[in-house]
Amino acid sequence: MPELPEVETTRRGIAPHVEGREIGEVVVRQSRLRVPVPADLAERLVGARIGSLARRAKYLLFPLAGGDSAGATLLWHLGMSGSLRIVRLGELPRKHDHLDLVLDDGAILRYHDPRRFGFVDWLAGSVEADSRLRRLGPEPLSEAFDGERLYRLSRGRRVAVKPFLMDNAVVVGVGNIYASEALFMAGIDPRRAAGRISAERYARLAAAAKEVLAAAITQGGTTLRDFVGGTGEPGYFKQRLNVYGRHGEPCRRCGTELRLIILGQRASVYCPRCQT
Repeated sequence: MPELPEVETTRRGIAPHVEGREIGEVVVRQSRLRVPVPADLAERLVGARIGSLARRAKYLLFPLAGGDSAGATLLWHLGMSGSLRIVRLGELPRKHDHLDLVLDDGAILRYHDPRRFGFVDWLAGSVEADSRLRRLGPEPLSEAFDGERLYRLSRGRRVAVKPFLMDNAVVVGVGNIYASEALFMAGIDPRRAAGRISAERYARLAAAAKEVLAAAITQGGTTLRDFVGGTGEPGYFKQRLNVYGRHGEPCRRCGTELRLIILGQRASVYCPRCQT
């Protein structure tokens, strides 16, 4: 599924094409997404102007201005297989192209989602007050996220460190791919109890998470099944993965065979020699 780097790549890809543009038409082909598309979405959006796009965790935020839309926000989540692309007027929709925002310059922001686990919703009030956003932890590339936070929140916790790192209340956006890679980079066994890891090792883990996420964003995300960026181009970080999806292959650092385990109902690959 799209993780934080993929969502950030999408934001950067579509922003130059949609920011400052007025929405001239909304085409809904399939309203039955994870959260049903609001029945009055077209009525609310037509004539609204899109402000500067933002991202919070894996949510894309489209601030709106003009008429009844002033101060409102369009909240978009890509789910497990969703993508947003810029296409030109006249380009025929494909199967699973569920929603279009037709802009005043003829460009179309098109939402594609084979599994329909994503959604688009309308927020009239404060974004920070929305129940889906208000309990989220800090952004992983912000100064609010560091090893001290991981160490403090982990005290007394018996949960394995990998699901602990993937907890959105601890830090947002460190999903399965990047948690696996950060733990490898920091040399930490993903099975180790979160409460039994030292402050020094947590400092390395926070730094590793920042490094791997920043590198993935720079390279356009990770191409896994459905993901493409906002202009339809695939990401290229996959070719740099050290452990994720490589079980049974030799570790690139020491040559030991990488092992596959299940943690928190998610597949985890690690090196039994490099990660302790």
